[in-house]
Parts: sequence; structure tokens; C-alpha cells
Amino acid sequence: MAQMNMKEAIRDAMRVELKRDPNVVVFGEDVGHVGGVFRATEGLQKEFGEERVFDTPLAESAIGGMAVGLGVQGFRPVAEIQFVGFIYEALDQMCVQAARMRFRSGGRYNSPIVFRTPFGGGVKAAELHTDSLEGLMVQTPGIKVIVPSNPYDAKGLMISAIRDNDPVFFMEHLNLYHAFRDEVPEGEYTVEIGKAKVVREGKDVTILAYGLMVHTAMKAAAELEKEGVQAEVIDLRTLAPLDIDTIVESIKKTNRAIVVQEAQKTSGVAAEVIAQINEKAILHLEAPVLRIAGPDTVYPFAQIEDQWLPSPARIVAGVNKVLNF
Repeated sequence: MAQMNMKEAIRDAMRVELKRDPNVVVFGEDVGHVGGVFRATEGLQKEFGEERVFDTPLAESAIGGMAVGLGVQGFRPVAEIQFVGFIYEALDQMCVQAARMRFRSGGRYNSPIVFRTPFGGGVKAAELHTDSLEGLMVQTPGIKVIVPSNPYDAKGLMISAIRDNDPVFFMEHLNLYHAFRDEVPEGEYTVEIGKAKVVREGKDVTILAYGLMVHTAMKAAAELEKEGVQAEVIDLRTLAPLDIDTIVESIKKTNRAIVVQEAQKTSGVAAEVIAQINEKAILHLEAPVLRIAGPDTVYPFAQIEDQWLPSPARIVAGVNKVLNF
């Protein structure tokens, strides 16, 4: 196995699929010769040529529209939206055209597109670069939403996403691109879309998280262990479709849960997770399920973002609240 960080694992996934399937194409702003603003596509144009890996104008609506057109013609586009805050210009193409293609055409056409985008805070980036906009996509039928937390999952999920016949919104946390290296198999393998993963076993409370917040939750679980509390941490990995079965099985064991998300609190993924828990596991709960999330404000400027983001201390406080309910 090779040692890769998340950026390298995502690049390797694209390389695997570019080699395997001649219909895979990669494009976006500066993804060709430069290799992307974070160098996630570095070297791919040189290896596969300008017809397979190419730059686009600075126009997200054009990127989205071209992806839809290529998808219905049998290609498998991997389209990069340079930062998550730029998706507003492409929402019509992503949520109205791509997500509804199979429905509108009665199954005649698909939109086998991966929309890649960096997101997430803690890196002191500029406005619109670090927002967490997964809630917009989760509410859109027909598009799958993936947020990996580690290099192994990132590669396996990216390969699965490229092979999927429906559009996938693939979110890559900025703070995880270079955070650590992990053992990642060389060559092809897949991680199933729609399956959560228990990353820490516990019996007292379930902590549900995704992306960078998985690592924040693990730090909180380590602190809780010092207090004699065994927290089970689940990495959701896929937000749509949501693996509610794994969540329910954990709650049957722990009887308490909190959901951690970096996005603002209202109407987010955490709210949907809690709603499904209430529908399917409320009789197993001994306390209300709490949300640990960003406040309902615009994402703050860099000087105060550390106070805005969920922290291990906030998670520990939330766990103690449900334990003492």
C-alpha cells in the first residue's frame, strides 16, 4: 500500500478511472496545466492529454452545463467547482438539469457526473471559500452527496462516484487535504456509496459526524474516555443517501446521540438525521438528540472562525448534557 494524503488519494482515484474508462473526462478552472488551485489534478493533463483533462473559462454555469451535455452523450464528466461558494452560479445545471435527467427522460438519459468541490473552515480562507453548503444538495432529489473524512475513503468513494450513473456532489474538506497520510491501496477499489462507518466503538452515547468533524468528534471521544464515558463515533461518509440503519443500530446500544456538523445549525444535515432518528428509533432514546453546529450567521472572517467552528469542548459539553438529561 502507498501512503497518501486526501488530495493525493482523490487524484489517484481520478487517475485510475481515466486509465480504465476512455469516457471519463476531468475539467474545471485551472485543473489542466496548473493542476488545480490545490494541485488535486496535478500531472493528469500531462498523462492523459488535453482532450481528457482540460481547463474551462471562469464560469461555473458553463462548467455545469457542459457536464450535463457530456453526460447525456455517454461521457463520465468529473467537473471541479473551484470552491463550494461558487456553486450558486451552477445550481440550475446541477439541481434542475443533472439531478432530474433520468426522471425527465423516463430513464432514456443519465447524468453520470461527479461535481467535485473543496469546502470547509479552519484554514483562514476568503469569503465564500469555506461555507458548508451540503444542505442545499441533500434537499435535492436525484443527486448523491459524499463527504469523506480520510484518504482511504476518499479514493474508494471517488471511484464509486465516477462509476455511478447518477450525479454525485463530492465535497473535499480543505483542512483535510494535507492533514495526515494514510495507507491507501494502489490500483482500483471502491467504497460503497450510502454506507456509514463506525470509527470508534462505544456504549454510552453515539456521536454522528462527517468530514473534518469526524476528527473533532474523535478528539472529544478521547476526552470523554478520561471521564469514564465510552462514546461511539460514526462517520456518515454519505449524506444522501443516508445510512439510517447503521445509526439506528448504534442508538439501540447507546440510547443517546448528538450530531455534529460544521454548517449552520438550522435546516442542515443534522436536522434531517435527527428527524429520521425520531421516526425510527425514538423508543430507544433516553434523551433528546442534540446538534453541535455552527451558529446561524454568515461564515465569519478568519480572525474569529475558530470561535465559530464546533470544537471538541462543545461536543463534550453536548454529550454531558444528554448523559445528564
